Amino acid sequence: MATTKRVFTLRLTDEVFNKVGTLATEEHRSVTNYIEFVLLKHLEDVERERGPIKPRETETGV
Repeated sequence: MATTKRVFTLRLTDEVFNKVGTLATEEHRSVTNYIEFVLLKHLEDVERERGPIKPRETETGV
């Protein structure tokens, strides 16, 4: 099954990674899934506060 998710590198300190890993485990999620979940929740909160976020367009699609 194909996915439309983009893959990228994220650098975290060991401390942050371990804390995120602990929270992910508590919610029965992978670290990657937990990070995505937290980012989506943050985006919803920001849009609720400020209105829709218009994604920027770039040549690289980032």
